Amino acid sequence: MTCFSRRLGFGVLIAAAALALGGCGSKILNRAPVEDRPTRSSAQVPAEVAPVSQPPGYENAGKPGYYTVKPGDNLLRIALEHGQSTQDIARWNSLENPNRIEVGQVLRVIPPASTEVVVKPIAKPQVVATPAASNPVAAAETPAPAASAPSSRPMAAEDDINWIWPANGVVLAGFDDVKNKGIDIGGKAGDPVVAAADGRVVYVGAGLRGYGNLIILKHNNVYLTAYAHNQTLLVKEDQSVLKGQKIAEMGNSDADRVKLHFEVRRQGKPVDPTKYLPAR
Repeated sequence: MTCFSRRLGFGVLIAAAALALGGCGSKILNRAPVEDRPTRSSAQVPAEVAPVSQPPGYENAGKPGYYTVKPGDNLLRIALEHGQSTQDIARWNSLENPNRIEVGQVLRVIPPASTEVVVKPIAKPQVVATPAASNPVAAAETPAPAASAPSSRPMAAEDDINWIWPANGVVLAGFDDVKNKGIDIGGKAGDPVVAAADGRVVYVGAGLRGYGNLIILKHNNVYLTAYAHNQTLLVKEDQSVLKGQKIAEMGNSDADRVKLHFEVRRQGKPVDPTKYLPAR
């Protein structure tokens, strides 16, 4: 009996151990699986996309009277190509710094439309009988004052300009719409350069490559003239000049020899100056 009891006790111990191990196994099987979730770093957080900024005036791109700035442009070249002054274009576009324009920027290159003025019709004058005009025949012979009406003709014909030659030398190179947008007139350093017509100085300086010391005159809303390669500049911007007035001295700035490069631009388009200048 002692041996049996020992065996029975040993069996009980084995059974208890088995139950204990089974209990531990069930606990392990019932544990929730562990997920390896990556930590969300700041690099993985999508950055806020800044709105794309449009160049100034982009809403006017392609409209008549507007120009889109291209690589290599500057305000002076744009003004010359459109027959305007840099000051006017800067004012029309509210440019704080005319020397800073960006590619894609859209600029107004014609004057803003002026406010239309409504002209009221002038009432016919009433004839009031007076002692001096009691005779109907005399009153009929007295002409009534004509009512003034706006004239349909402009105050000055834009093409009615009496041009003169800006220098006395011989023509070295004629007009070519592709290679030479004006004419080249020879001479000696210091020879006088004169205004080809009455006008206003809209540019003085050397800001346009290939022109050297340059003067641009505006004669009316249609015509500009340009005087390039000067040695000395004798006028200032916004100064009024008269036809024949000396404005510069001939030189060879940004040129291979002493000469005056002279251009006539009609609404910004280069035209042959010899078709406007008097015959020699």
